[in-house]
Amino acid sequence: MTKQIDISEVAAGFRFLLTETFESVQGAYLDQGTSLFETLAGISAAGASQPMGACATIAAHVAHTRYYLEVLEDRMFGRDLSYVNWDQIWDEVGAVDEAQWESMIADLKSTYQRILGHLDSADDWQGITELSSMLGIIAHSAYHLGEIRQMMCHLES
Repeated sequence: MTKQIDISEVAAGFRFLLTETFESVQGAYLDQGTSLFETLAGISAAGASQPMGACATIAAHVAHTRYYLEVLEDRMFGRDLSYVNWDQIWDEVGAVDEAQWESMIADLKSTYQRILGHLDSADDWQGITELSSMLGIIAHSAYHLGEIRQMMCHLES
């Protein structure tokens, strides 16, 4: 007998983890107050622009995370991915002023909200592409949240 999970349950699980990663702790893996948007709220444009040695800035991580969400969104729906250039997004982001920083965070929030909206249409998903894309979004975003939180240690010292 094959066991199956209703896609609405899968979508609810994805929503739970996305909410934890981006908005607020749900009890899955983060400490209180450490979701991505909570973390970014405590970082100024100057802090986001500070290079960490030879590493990227926090602003570049935010831009990359937004870009990744958009790429995986396109992958979910079988759209053309010939435009993808992973190196370019890292090279495009330098120092940002307060207005640019606020705009970057707003763009990330908007893209994130659009991704959440796709969970409402999970009944129409065809299979592995949508599921693996959503899992990739969760894992990749959590990774960059961790990178940003580690970079904050350097800002505070």
